[in-house]
Amino acid sequence: MASSLLDNSPPSTPGKFKPDKAPPYLHHHHHRSLRLQSNISKLTFYSFLFLVLFFFFFLLSPPSSSSPRRQLSADLPGGRQWEKKVLKSTRPESAGFFTVLVTGAAGFVGTHVSIALKRRGDGVLGLDNFNHYYDVNLKHARRNVLDRAGIFVVEGDINDADLLRRLFDVVHFTHVMHLAAQAGVRYAMQNPKSYVHSNIAGFVNLLEVCKSANPQPAIVWASSSSVYGLNSKVPFSEKDRTDRPASLYAATKKAGEEIAHTYNHIHGLSITGLRFFTVYGPWGRPDMAYFFFTKDILKGKEISVFETADGRSVARDFTYIDDIVKGCLGALDTAKKSTGSGGKKKGPAQLRIYNLGNTSPVPMTKMVSILEKLLKVKAKKKAQPLPKNGDVEFTHANISLAQRELGYKPATGLESGLKKFVRWYVSYYGTTKKKNGSSSAL
Repeated sequence: MASSLLDNSPPSTPGKFKPDKAPPYLHHHHHRSLRLQSNISKLTFYSFLFLVLFFFFFLLSPPSSSSPRRQLSADLPGGRQWEKKVLKSTRPESAGFFTVLVTGAAGFVGTHVSIALKRRGDGVLGLDNFNHYYDVNLKHARRNVLDRAGIFVVEGDINDADLLRRLFDVVHFTHVMHLAAQAGVRYAMQNPKSYVHSNIAGFVNLLEVCKSANPQPAIVWASSSSVYGLNSKVPFSEKDRTDRPASLYAATKKAGEEIAHTYNHIHGLSITGLRFFTVYGPWGRPDMAYFFFTKDILKGKEISVFETADGRSVARDFTYIDDIVKGCLGALDTAKKSTGSGGKKKGPAQLRIYNLGNTSPVPMTKMVSILEKLLKVKAKKKAQPLPKNGDVEFTHANISLAQRELGYKPATGLESGLKKFVRWYVSYYGTTKKKNGSSSAL
């Protein structure tokens, strides 16, 4: 009986059984089948390899840095509509005007600077993370003001390197006005990490993106008068010691100045630091004394007025917001171009630091007296010793360098500035005063 082909299968123990040779026609058919299968396998393999390579190189690979205005895909923040808003907001009126990224744009100084830039014809894009350090509703109200002025504010964090790179891919920023920071001296006692995160890590992250931009922007950023710390020489000059900070906030701002020096020296970034002295005015910060004094006086609450150890009133060099804005724009207008390309320095770059103050310190007691006059309410005052939380006894700016090089000239006295603030405060919060000195909301 003839054996079937199945019977010719090898046994479980190899080498002990040798199958009969297959007929010639079976050999021929078998080889053709093997060749066909081999060709199909190769075709499948190469087709698959081609698809993988195509997907990897054209879909997954990052965009080339040589394409400065690549189109953002729809899955990035806001997609194409988001990109259109960015481009519209940053479009200057004509050639010769700046294109400025303002970080912390929904903040107090950021809002005023952004509007001033836009009004004179510069293209402006805002960036703000809308944190909850103080009333976030006030920040959103400021954003509404910016929106009406034609300024788009991107909601994002300066620590988000991907977001920053996307913005620089879309727009050739000529300047960066860096105002984003964790503000306040006393809050550092509660949340020290937030200061390191924003004022140091965030600043480094921004500078990293700026150094790699092509062309590199010129950078103007907000330092602080707090860097003078325990300095007792008055008025404070840019040449004075700044290595004795009295608070963590001051220490992070001083660190920012040293970091700026490093990026200027290594990467050729043009950087200007501005040491602000107690900025006040409409749309201000609720954590500032003039702001919460106004609130508490209208509500009939007691306010604490701090004194030095020898019984003198704490004094501040109050600087009205319009004067600070003029200083910021003066710094932008006189900033020279960065000298690096792709992160590599090609020559010496500009590095500057300026005081922006009013050069006339005012005791806190006098500030309270002005508020009482404007509000027509007698404040319930309580004198207290200055707490050991990082606050300093006085600030006093020497502004001769800014006057000479920026054309900076403060023009608003404290009473005039507080009058404008009180008018805004009453309008914004809808507060009226009663004859008995109490207050009520409209």
